[in-house]
Amino acid sequence: MNLFDSHCHLDADEFDNDRAQVISRAQAAGVHAQVLPAVTAASWPKLRETARMAEGLYPAYGLHPMFLDQHRPEHLDQLREWIVREKPCAVGECGLDFYVDGLDAEQQQFYFDGQLRIAREFDLPVIVHARRAVDAVIAAIKQVGGLRGVIHSFPGSPEQAAQLHKLGFLVGLGGPLTYDRAQKLRRLVAQLPLEQLLLETDAPDQPDAGIRGQRNEPARLTVIAETVAGLRGEAVEAIAEQTTENARRLFGLA
Repeated sequence: MNLFDSHCHLDADEFDNDRAQVISRAQAAGVHAQVLPAVTAASWPKLRETARMAEGLYPAYGLHPMFLDQHRPEHLDQLREWIVREKPCAVGECGLDFYVDGLDAEQQQFYFDGQLRIAREFDLPVIVHARRAVDAVIAAIKQVGGLRGVIHSFPGSPEQAAQLHKLGFLVGLGGPLTYDRAQKLRRLVAQLPLEQLLLETDAPDQPDAGIRGQRNEPARLTVIAETVAGLRGEAVEAIAEQTTENARRLFGLA
């Protein structure tokens, strides 16, 4: 299979001791491409170096809402500079998180809106975090306009997914889908258009049910593909082929 991990934090400290081996295991499993989204401006240089370790690793630069205390308004100007110089495949990870206590909603909106405008300015897709915030994310996307992207680890409803599809947004599916308790998400995946789906691991986070409580890694994308195939009653090879094509088209990769 030819699989594409649309969301992997390969630069995370959890991989510092065996990053090369993690990449090799992913390639051996058929994961030949990964998008590596950033979370803070301070992490961009390490992410850039990580993406240079092998072919098929594509950086995206952004400011994650959960790291709000590390962001500064000037980082938005620096993001423009990095995009011009580094030519990433996307802006992100950005978004809104209304689940974690203590994250100022107004500041989150400031950085999210700023990154959406930058994505539109450079005609880049956005990688969006939307935890308990899908409606607010949809409103921001509509407000800025002219955008496309992916809602990573999609937590929403069929109605929200349909709205996002009309707006040019795909949905990312990962480890949470593999748990039996995720019945709403599993039903949703069975009915969504295949051309709207991307596969992801979010490694080292969001391990699938088979490695519950352990470090996740991109080689586990095979489990996500098999789960999607089983839920839809389709061949896993067809799932891999279409989701890889979806990712390459979204991120503008040949």
